Amino acid sequence: MRNSRAKRGQGGDAGGAGESLEGQATSAESIGSGDAVAVAEGEGAERADGASVRDAVEESSASTEPASSVASVDETQPNAELPPAPELEPAEAPGQGDLLTDDELLQSVSALVFASPEPLSEKRLVALLDSPRAERVRAAIVVVKERLAESGLPLEMRLLAGGWQILTAPAVGEVVQRLFKARKAERVSAAALETLAVIAYRQPVSKAEIEAIRGVQAAPILRTLIDRGLVRVTGRADVPGHPLQYGTTKNFLDRFGLGALDELPRDTELAKD
Repeated sequence: MRNSRAKRGQGGDAGGAGESLEGQATSAESIGSGDAVAVAEGEGAERADGASVRDAVEESSASTEPASSVASVDETQPNAELPPAPELEPAEAPGQGDLLTDDELLQSVSALVFASPEPLSEKRLVALLDSPRAERVRAAIVVVKERLAESGLPLEMRLLAGGWQILTAPAVGEVVQRLFKARKAERVSAAALETLAVIAYRQPVSKAEIEAIRGVQAAPILRTLIDRGLVRVTGRADVPGHPLQYGTTKNFLDRFGLGALDELPRDTELAKD
């Protein structure tokens, strides 16, 4: 009996020990699972923190982009408004003179240029012929010039002072001068020619500049050249005192047989002469 009770007590102690061991295992498992959960949660928090940091960095980099990139996107928008195109002035319609045939226009141009005491420009011819097209008048001038050159007559069509005029050829100049022997020639003095040359090459030029080049007074000669229509006042100089400035006239080009100021002889040509 005592042995059986002792065995029972030993068995109860063993069972209690087993239960305590099971309890310790259970608590260990619960502790292990809790630690695993805590570790997992910590890793998830770290990932969340890393993601939030990356988002913050991306937002900051996006906010620090230069404004030019936005402007470039706006500039490439297809719906951008373009400035309005400038309005073109309508071309002038030809007048009644454009109804003339080519032969009639050629005869009219020839007659006007021959009868005119002064050179006629293309614009003036268009106005006198009741506004034919300018290209037709220009073509008629070319034809008249070519026919005079092919005719063998001592006549030629030349461009003088911006206009056209029919003149005798230089080859018959000596014969033509016989008509003017009884007529007193209007001569220009050497001093006036020097002053005129200074004005022609240096225009616009003031009286003080002319006097500085020639070394003498220029006022009387200037008055003479202006009276003869060879020199004119072109304006005032942009210097203290605003003195008058002088230049040549179309009459100067006509008198010296020049079509424009570009035809004046240059230093190299004068040196050859």
